Amino acid sequence: MSDNVKKMRRAPTQKRSRERVDTILKVACELISAQGSDAIKMGEVAERAGISIGSLYQYFPDKASIIHALADRYNAESLHCIEEALPEVNSPDALLAAFDRLIDTYYELFLAEPVICDIWTGTQADKTLRDMEMEVSRANADLLAKAILRVRDNDGDFKTIAARCLLIMYSGEATMRLAIAVPRGEGREIVASYKRMVGRELADMARV
Repeated sequence: MSDNVKKMRRAPTQKRSRERVDTILKVACELISAQGSDAIKMGEVAERAGISIGSLYQYFPDKASIIHALADRYNAESLHCIEEALPEVNSPDALLAAFDRLIDTYYELFLAEPVICDIWTGTQADKTLRDMEMEVSRANADLLAKAILRVRDNDGDFKTIAARCLLIMYSGEATMRLAIAVPRGEGREIVASYKRMVGRELADMARV
């Protein structure tokens, strides 16, 4: 779990405890999907999860800690997608094609999990979420920068390329939040526009 996530009061170590935490987070997702994150209550989470409120507080001290744990899971999934998409990239064309597919995958992930959008709409008001977003954007940017340098046969300055990749990744998070907040057709146009802009930037960086 990210260092920026509010720590659980009791980290799950045994299988039964991990299953209980998974149940709590699954219930929280269902409630956020139905009501929004602002409306969920700890008592309702405990009741739906089939545990006492005291047991819930043993794992999560407050609602924010649940939301942060969910965000951390989605961040891990995002990082996993990028780790799978970029290792085989070895040419500019392969880089552009891989990142194009990655954007589509990420957009579909947002569409399939509206809870992600609900959580991230609170980013600006929640310093922990802001820090988490920056942390995952930097990690993703570093993976992209390494792929670009591989395409360039390590001809280039990593810090300079990573800074440009950070802008790509951070603006990509904002793009996805906007795309899922508008009607589906408009959202796809927004994503397509982002892909065109990023494609030009990646093509420029991939040139030696």
